[in-house]
Amino acid sequence: RNMSSAGPEGRKKMRECEGLIDSLVYYIQGAIADHEPNDKATENCVCILHNLSYQLEIELPESYAQSIYMQRRNISSNDKTPGCFGTRSRKVKEKQQDTPLPEEKSNPKGVESLWHSTLIRIYLSLIAKSTRNYTQEASLGALQNLTAGTGPMPFAVARTVVQRANGLPSIRAMLHVSHPAVKKTAVSLLRNLSRNTSLQSDIAREVLPDLVSILPECVPGSDIACETTVSICYTLFNLTQSSSHNARLLLSAHGLPKVIAISMNDSNMFSKASRAASVLLYSLWSHTDLHSAYKK
Repeated sequence: RNMSSAGPEGRKKMRECEGLIDSLVYYIQGAIADHEPNDKATENCVCILHNLSYQLEIELPESYAQSIYMQRRNISSNDKTPGCFGTRSRKVKEKQQDTPLPEEKSNPKGVESLWHSTLIRIYLSLIAKSTRNYTQEASLGALQNLTAGTGPMPFAVARTVVQRANGLPSIRAMLHVSHPAVKKTAVSLLRNLSRNTSLQSDIAREVLPDLVSILPECVPGSDIACETTVSICYTLFNLTQSSSHNARLLLSAHGLPKVIAISMNDSNMFSKASRAASVLLYSLWSHTDLHSAYKK
């Protein structure tokens, strides 16, 4: 577990170690099957996988990029930047949302397991069944890592979490735990998921009222609570930017007074939260059909 957080070279060596990832996944599957999701070894295994999934998209060998993303040959090779999944331009990002992953291997080996739906379901199962905060946080964090990039893989993982594995109820429950780091990681994961336009209506229906309910009445005092507030505002921004319906949902959940109060705090220490709230307000005002409701 300590070695897995030793940086890019350490992650690379551990991902390449034959049988290591398979053994970790095998152990966690056994723990879940035996109804023992709270043991320390399971926590260690999940934390290792969490670390090994960090920056996975840009650290994978080129051979994987080619075999996983064959369909990307049709995408123009202009504007390439270094990184195993190639181009990072806006046009490519738009295409990537519609580019499905090729069919999953039924028997993934090694590093392939890290983004496979089997492991995604394991994380969601641990989030739902474990009461160990570190295990919950590591499971949420692994999913956050896997959905953080701009390529087809993060969007495919996001679709699996939201639609194929019905993971939103488990994530939503983590918004209401008392442990601040678990809550922060759950919100960060939702922020990543909410970037995928095809999933926004599902996410808004399932968790938008919960996000509003945990939004503070003013800028919170601690750093971690402040970061959580920033992520909530940007998640709500993603969900409402192109949807008048979702903006109305925020309004009916009594979110507007909270967002206004946060935006008006001009202390330098908490300027990130105020700025995020202001960006959200600006976006909400763009829905002209809601102006009279806002004024009321």
